[in-house]
Amino acid sequence: QVQLVESGGGLVQAGDSLRLSCAASGRTFSNYAMGWFRQAPGKEREFVAAISWSGGNTYYSDSVKGRFTISRDNAKNTVYLQMNSLKPEDTAVYVCAAGRTSYSITYYATGSSYAYWGQGTQVTVSS
Repeated sequence: QVQLVESGGGLVQAGDSLRLSCAASGRTFSNYAMGWFRQAPGKEREFVAAISWSGGNTYYSDSVKGRFTISRDNAKNTVYLQMNSLKPEDTAVYVCAAGRTSYSITYYATGSSYAYWGQGTQVTVSS
C-alpha cells in the first residue's frame, strides 16, 4: 500500500526549469516502479517517464526525452522529475504513480499498469 503526494509544480516561462517531487508513504516504496503521467485539458492522459524499482532503468516519452530526467531516492521514499527547457506544450497536471516493476516500455507507458496514483500538481508554462 502506497500513498503518493506530488509537489513542485507552478507557473514558469518557456525555457525555465522545475523539479517535481513525489513523496510516498508506506514502507514498500523501493519495491515499486514509479511513473509520471500528465493530462492537459481536453486531452487524454499521457505517459511522461518511468523508473524501475532499483533506479537502473528509465523510460521517457518522445515528447520529453532529452529535457526531462526521472530519478528516485529510495532512502527518502521520493521520486523526482527534473524538467528543463520547458515548453508551453508541457502545461498539464502532472501525476506520479507506483506499480509493479517490469522491463517493458509498453508496460510502463500504460496507466493501468500502476496500482497507486497521486493527486497531481499543476505545471503551467507561459510563452
